[in-house]
Formats: sequence, structure tokens, C-alpha cells
Amino acid sequence: MKRARQKVAVENEAPQTSQKIKKKRTCSQGATFGEASLHDSGWGSLPHHVILRIFQFLPLVDRARASSVCRRWNETFHVPELWRRFEFELSQPATSYLKSTHPDLIQQIIKRHADHLQYVSFKVDSSTESAEAACDILSQLVNCSIKTLGLISTAKPSFMNVSKAHFASALTVVFVNSKSLSSIKIDDTPVDDPSLKVLVANNSDTLKLLKMSSCPYVSPAGILCVADQCHGLKELALNYYILSDELLLALSSEKHVDLEHLRIDVVSENPGQVEFHTIKKQSWDALVKHSPKVNIVMYFFLYEEEFDAFFREETPVTHLYFGRAVSKAMLGRIGMNCPRLIELVVCANGLQPLDDELMQIAERCKNLTAMGLGECEVTCRGFIEFVKVCGGRLTQLSIMEEVLIPDNDYNLDQLHSEVSKHLGRMWFPDMMPTW
Repeated sequence: MKRARQKVAVENEAPQTSQKIKKKRTCSQGATFGEASLHDSGWGSLPHHVILRIFQFLPLVDRARASSVCRRWNETFHVPELWRRFEFELSQPATSYLKSTHPDLIQQIIKRHADHLQYVSFKVDSSTESAEAACDILSQLVNCSIKTLGLISTAKPSFMNVSKAHFASALTVVFVNSKSLSSIKIDDTPVDDPSLKVLVANNSDTLKLLKMSSCPYVSPAGILCVADQCHGLKELALNYYILSDELLLALSSEKHVDLEHLRIDVVSENPGQVEFHTIKKQSWDALVKHSPKVNIVMYFFLYEEEFDAFFREETPVTHLYFGRAVSKAMLGRIGMNCPRLIELVVCANGLQPLDDELMQIAERCKNLTAMGLGECEVTCRGFIEFVKVCGGRLTQLSIMEEVLIPDNDYNLDQLHSEVSKHLGRMWFPDMMPTW
């Protein structure tokens, strides 16, 4: 009797055990990608394209953990499509909040996925060690086909602490091997003229965007080489010291495509330290004639006595940002000589009302749609008159409440309703600037 009961029990359990083994094998071995047995159930039997889609939404750490579930998921983890876009995060644990990409994963990427990488960025903290580690990885990307490359310093520009030779050597590895770079963002780095020549020699047909502000080892001749050879260039960001008449004329040549975006940073660290050159009106005119829709964006971080070289003639700037105090006289020049102006942000001016300057800007800058004022002064009447002239085309109006000075005609409560009426929408001044 005892043996009979044991035999029955074994027979009853056998099918269940067999099914468990079958499911385990299905998950570990699996069908061919895209095939799922009708008898399979659970996550392990999902079609390949569904697993791939899920993996695309997972953070890298979770994706790595998921790859250990079964063989099919591990194979999906290494599908080239998942490695086209990657951000290397490099930091020192004692000094950074960034979570650094694990060294083992970096080596795995270099060995198995270097030729799959297309959209790559390096995010480093303020330490020189992290920037040097980024250069070491760049030096190993010899089988890459990168299309976009970005080097990002999250705090101070740590790439500037790397030796110029080390940085240039690492960067040229990518420039030489990719041959299809379309977008490069290398602000605050020791890139130099020879590096740019290598870039041009290997990627002149594909380069469309180049951001390289605060790159002190690049000369006007180096950036001119880029403009002369990269005829598809559509976006360019640089410092004013390497902007020249020759560069603008090169960007205006018949063989060059229409430039869409030109960003210019005008920066000095100490009062009177830099004497800024003047760009001729004819050079600006040539650029706008060739690229009539180009956005010309200028960021100013100057002291008041350093503005003498700017806006004495008509300048086709579209977006102006003043990070330091700017004089009434300079704002008056802008009203006279910037007819293409779309956006104006003034962080500080002083304690002289800007009513006349704002009216001149409103009347002559017919394309103005955005305005921001910080530590300035405007009477309530003057501000209402400015808004009345601009009307509904002012889609963005960020004015700190402290800027507006009540007068005999309007107080702040009356100003709210008057400005809202002329804008065609409810408007209130900001407690803090929103730009």
C-alpha cells in the first residue's frame, strides 16, 4: 500500500515537473528573435521587438540587471540599436554627486559596441581626473562611427586642466575614425587649430553644428578653416575674439548653405582688460543677404566701459542678453541700430529710467517679441506706452516688480490692467526673473 501511494504521487507530480523544466528551458534557450511559442507564457516569452522597446525605456543600471534574467534578455542587451546613444558619466566619489559609469561597463562598450556608438556625450565633474578619464576613453574609440559628440563639464571647465597634447590627441582619434560627424559641442576645452584641421579633413561633408565657446587655443584662422571647408555648416557658437569679417564672408559664400544659428559670446574678466574689435557693416550685410533667416545671438558679459566697439552701425543681431550692467547710451544704440531684434534681456542698468530707450526699441525693432528687465527702472506710464506700441506681438514679457516706478498717472494696480489690455492676455510682473 505504501509503495502504491508513492507511485501515484510520483505520477501526479511528473507532468508538473516536466512543465517547469520546459518553461525554464524556454526562458534560458528561447526561440529565435521575434518568435514566441503559443504555449509559452510570462516575460521570458515576449517577442524580441517588445523586449527591445522595453529596454529602450530602462535606465542603464536597470537594463544591465534585466540582462541577467535569461539568455534572450542578455542577447537583447547587446543589440546594436541600444548602444547608438550613450552618455559616459565620469566623476570622483568624494567630490561629485554624479554616479560614475562603471569601469567594467566602459570596457565592455569599448570592446563590443564602439562601432555601434553614434550619439555620444561625456559628462564630467570638476576634477581633472574625470576629464583625463574621458580623454582616455576617446583615445580608444578607434572603430567608431560617431555622428554627434558632446563634452560637458558640470561645474568648472575641468577639460581645461588636461594637457593640450593629451586632449588634442584623444579628440583627433574620433575626428579621424568617425568620418560622419554632424554635431560637435566642445565648449571650454583646449581644442586647437591643428585639431580643427583634422576635423575638416575627415568630416567636411557632414558637419552641421559646431559649438566651441571659450576655447582659447583656437585662432580666427582655425575657425576660418572650418567655415571655408564645411559648406553644410548650419549652426555655429564661438567667442567674439575669433569672429572676423573674413569668417562672416566665408559663411556667406555661394557654396555655403544658409546659416541658421550664430551664437557669439562677448566676455571679459577684468575691466578694460580686452579691447574689442569692430565687425564691418558690409560683412554683416553679406551674411544676412546669404542667410536671410539666420538667428544671430549675442551674450554680453562686459563692464560698461568695454561696450564702445558695439552697435555703432546697423547690426543684424536677433537675440541680445546682457549679463552685467549696460548703460542707457548702449540701449539707445540698440534701438537705433538693431532692426532685426527679436529678444532683449537686460539684467541690470542702474537707477536711470529707461522710458525713452524702451520707446525707441518698440518703434524701431518691429520684430521684438520677448523682453526681460532685471535691476532697471521704468516708470509705469513709460512701460505702458512701450507695451501699447508693441501690442500683442510681445509673447514673452518678464519684468521684475521692482523695475516699475509708480508715477502721477498710474500705480502698480492700474498698470496690471492696462498692460493686460494691450497684450490681450492677463499679465503680472514677476517676483523673480524667469529668463
